[in-house]
Amino acid sequence: MNIFAIIILVTLLLDFILKLAADFYNLKSLEKSLPEEFSDVYDEETYEKSQKYTKVKTKFGILISAFNLLLLLGFWFAGGFNWLDQIVRSWELGTIWTGLAYVGILLLAKSILSLPFSLYSTFVIEERFGFNKTTPKTFVLDLLKGLGLGVLLGGPLLAGILAFFTFIEHFAWLYAWGAVTVFTLFIQFVAPTWIMPLFNDFEPLEEGELRKKIREYADKVNFALEGVYVMDGSKRSSKSNAFFTGFGKNKRIALYDTLIENHTDEELVAVLAHEIGHYKKKHIIKNMIISIAQTGIMFFLLSVFLNSQGLYDAFYMEQISVYTGLIFFGMLYAPIDMIVSIFMQVLSRKYEFEADAFAANTFQKEPMVAALKKLSKDNLSNLTPHSFYVFLNYSHPPVLERIKTIKDTN
Repeated sequence: MNIFAIIILVTLLLDFILKLAADFYNLKSLEKSLPEEFSDVYDEETYEKSQKYTKVKTKFGILISAFNLLLLLGFWFAGGFNWLDQIVRSWELGTIWTGLAYVGILLLAKSILSLPFSLYSTFVIEERFGFNKTTPKTFVLDLLKGLGLGVLLGGPLLAGILAFFTFIEHFAWLYAWGAVTVFTLFIQFVAPTWIMPLFNDFEPLEEGELRKKIREYADKVNFALEGVYVMDGSKRSSKSNAFFTGFGKNKRIALYDTLIENHTDEELVAVLAHEIGHYKKKHIIKNMIISIAQTGIMFFLLSVFLNSQGLYDAFYMEQISVYTGLIFFGMLYAPIDMIVSIFMQVLSRKYEFEADAFAANTFQKEPMVAALKKLSKDNLSNLTPHSFYVFLNYSHPPVLERIKTIKDTN
C-alpha cells in the first residue's frame, strides 16, 4: 500500500470510528426523565416513543454505515475499480462517454444496493413510528424523477468537467470551477419553480388571518415578501418543517402543510420570522460564498493530484483516466472535507442562534419557544443529544439550548 492508499484507508476507518463513538455516546445520553421544559407538550408515552425512535434510527444508521464501508473496501481491494474500467473501455465509446458510463454505473450500482435500506427506513421504521405517508407509487416516482434529474442535469455537468481536464492543458480547474459555480447558481435560481414542483405541490398561502399577520410582520421588518407557499409535506411524512429557498425574484418561503395544521398563527409567524432572519443576516449568501470558495480549492487540489501515478496505483488501476481520478481524488480529499464539514456545522449552529434571536427581537419569544417544543414532539426529536454527537452531526443547536438562548435574548 502506498501513501495515497494509507491516507484514504485511515480516513475511511477514522470517519467510521468517530461516528460510531458519537452514536454510542448519544445513545448513552438518553435520559429516562422528561426534561422539565417540555412537560407542557410531552407526556411520558410520547417521550418514551421519541427515545425508542432515536435508538432504532441510530442502530439502523450504524448498520448502513458498516455495510457501505465493507462494500467499498471489498470492491477496492478486489480490484473492482480496475475491473469495471477495463469493461467500459472495451466498449470504445470515446473519452467523455466512457467516463460518463463508468461514473454512471458506479452511481447506479450504489443506488440499487442502498434501495433495500431506503425501503426499510420508509416503510418499516417510519411506518412503525407513525410518520410514513409515502405510498409505493410515490416512492417509485421519486426514484425515477431523481434518476432523470441526475442524468439531465448531472450528466452534462460531469461531461463538462471531464472535457476541461481532458482537453485543456492549463488552468482546467479554473474552467471547471467556473462551470460548477454557474451551474450551482442556476439550480438555486430555478429550483423553486422548476425542480421542487416535480416532487411536491406548492400552493400560495390563501388569504386569511394567517396571511394577514405574515404580511404585517414582513412589512415591519422591511422584507419583500415575494411568496409564502404551502408544501404538501404530508404526501410523504407527518413530520413538520419550513424552509427558505431560491434567491432574487424566485425566492420563496415554504411551510409544510403539517406545520400549518399543528401550530397557531403566532407560532407560524415566529417560524417564518426565523426563516426571514436567515435572509436578513445574509446566511444564505455567506454559505454560498463559502461553498463556492471550497469548490475552487477542491478543483485546484484535484489538478495537482489528478496525474499522480500513486493515486491510481492505490486502486490497482492499469491506466490513468480523468474519470477514475475524480473518484479517487474524492476519497483522498475526504480528510479536508471532514474538517470543512465540522466547521460548517459549527457555523450553521451559530446562524440558527442568530436567526432565533432575530425572530425573538422582531416578533415574540413565547410563540417561537412554543413552536420549537411542538416541532420536537411532532418529529420525535432527541431532547438530550450528546455534545460530541452534536459537534459532528447537528446543523441546528439542540432544542433545549435554543429555547434557553431565546428566553435569555434581550
